Amino acid sequence: MATVVNLDGKLVPPAKATISVFDRGFLYGDSVYEVVRTYRRRPFELDAHLARLARSAGRLGLEPAWDAPRTRRELLATLAAVPPEADPDPEAAPWNQGQLSLRVIMTRGAGELGLDPALAVEPRALVIASPLRAPPLAAYRAGVGCRIVGVRHEAPGAVDPGAKTGAHLANVLAVREARASGAHEALLLGAGGQVTEGASSNVFAVRAGALVTPPLGAGILAGVTRALVLELAREAGLPAREAPLLPADLAGAEELFLTSTAREILPVTSLDGRPAGGGRVGPVTTRLGALFRARADRAAGGPG
Repeated sequence: MATVVNLDGKLVPPAKATISVFDRGFLYGDSVYEVVRTYRRRPFELDAHLARLARSAGRLGLEPAWDAPRTRRELLATLAAVPPEADPDPEAAPWNQGQLSLRVIMTRGAGELGLDPALAVEPRALVIASPLRAPPLAAYRAGVGCRIVGVRHEAPGAVDPGAKTGAHLANVLAVREARASGAHEALLLGAGGQVTEGASSNVFAVRAGALVTPPLGAGILAGVTRALVLELAREAGLPAREAPLLPADLAGAEELFLTSTAREILPVTSLDGRPAGGGRVGPVTTRLGALFRARADRAAGGPG
């Protein structure tokens, strides 16, 4: 499947999609972004993603090049320009086959070198539509491994955790450490030793039959998928709460799973090289996964 790039409202070949070397997003991570995925080639939870994009920009004092209605139009136009996939990946989960990832990026723009945001001249906007990179079907059936890494989560007072920005060095280093140990995802701890989130995911545990995930007050990003999972759990009558989690809580949990836009609900069956949740995909994770995919399918016009 081809990748399509929309740069400042114009579709351009990926090889010719260029940003100035003086752009603040490139130099300082002075940008905000969102990643939207499709089901049946329709964007899922688009309103929630656009609302978070606007909040992120507001928290950085970044005036985006496009407002929300324009961003929606440009995203849909970019999606429409992507041809259907000719040969779906046979190892992909059926609900992920032929689907797309839509990355929307807003930068403060280019200007003279220097940290002062006032040096930026004109904001830039782009959309990248590319094949969805999600775990294979085998990962949903058998689960994946996570590693609690030595890289610590940024303190909430350092960078607003509610802003999804282009500054990701801590996450990059965390993933590097996790992958070196053979783990799928890195889990980060806060200053007090509590579990915060994954490098690119939120984490959930099932303890005493109840769903538990770290609170937003721990300095984590308000994940769109995280919020939907909590909603689905409550609708299904599953006990769910936001509460601090320690590494020992994860190690002793009945079930573990990750949530993110691309992964949806991904079981975790190994933690720090040891079995987690009995080393199997548990019934709560399985049920929530089915509920989530049914919701996504209905939203995309399917029977659910």
